[in-house]
Amino acid sequence: MAKRIRIYETGGPEVLRLETYEPGAPAAGEVRVRHEAVGLNFIDVYHRTGLYPLPSLPATPGMEGAGVVEAVGEEVEGVAEGDRVAYAAVPPGAYADIRNIPAHRLVPLPEAISFQDAAAMMLQGMTARYLLKGCYPVRAGSRILVHAAAGGVGTLVCQWARHLGATVIGTAGNAEKAELARANGCDHPIVYTEEDFAAKVRDITDGAGVDVVYDSVGQATFLQSLDCIRPMGTLVSFGQASGPVQPLDIGLLSAKGSLFLTRPTLMTYTEKREDLLAHAHDLFEVVQNGAVKIHVRQTYDLENVAQAHRDLESRKTSGSTILMP
Repeated sequence: MAKRIRIYETGGPEVLRLETYEPGAPAAGEVRVRHEAVGLNFIDVYHRTGLYPLPSLPATPGMEGAGVVEAVGEEVEGVAEGDRVAYAAVPPGAYADIRNIPAHRLVPLPEAISFQDAAAMMLQGMTARYLLKGCYPVRAGSRILVHAAAGGVGTLVCQWARHLGATVIGTAGNAEKAELARANGCDHPIVYTEEDFAAKVRDITDGAGVDVVYDSVGQATFLQSLDCIRPMGTLVSFGQASGPVQPLDIGLLSAKGSLFLTRPTLMTYTEKREDLLAHAHDLFEVVQNGAVKIHVRQTYDLENVAQAHRDLESRKTSGSTILMP
């Protein structure tokens, strides 16, 4: 029998239950994947708590995995048994050792990339890609601010932006995480618990401000982030680890310098098959050429996923975290 994590109601980590089940044969358009590793991401917490509702309950959370194709359903082209594959985003259901998934959501995994690295980087890495190339075109000479710069997405954004030639400023919660951000390409790490990050950003940029702020923290950083941006710059709010952003009078954007604000999702940016493949291609390219390194800093057995969630929510983790089926 296969195993999976199931939730029957939303709530704390205790609602995550381990079950055995029979995945069955893949339906038309689907393949069955045996996971070698599964990614852990903050969106999983949002699904568990109900902040981002899952389509229905009971449900199996998890948005990211890597493994080997075991079986192929009818009407599937381009995927065969034995293929190494990886995926991120919808549909959820990755917290399992075996699952069926629509074939069009899979991407071929290069031999040079391990299953563990793939499970740690697909969602966060493709997020980094749309942040740097979709939401704002970061290039040589750009100045950016990355919140949670020592986190999974943050470390990838810092490395990739540095590779593109940008000046990278980042915030972190303590000195250890600030040094981790620096080691991953952050030119100017700021310990936000000790310094006013908006004032520090203005100091670093000689009062000009940054071109773009990448904010996955939400409520605790949103308003100060607006004070870090140059006129006609961009705030990308792509998460809310500290809580949801309060309703905003959009007149504030004009008062702060005709700013642009976007609230993107990976699902939108990779909904089309060609966009999914483009994101994965660019990610694999920078990883294989060494510009971006994947750091799996925490590993948990699938059975211990509740503890993994507790550690993630309490900000005890850094870099990427994976679950081992």
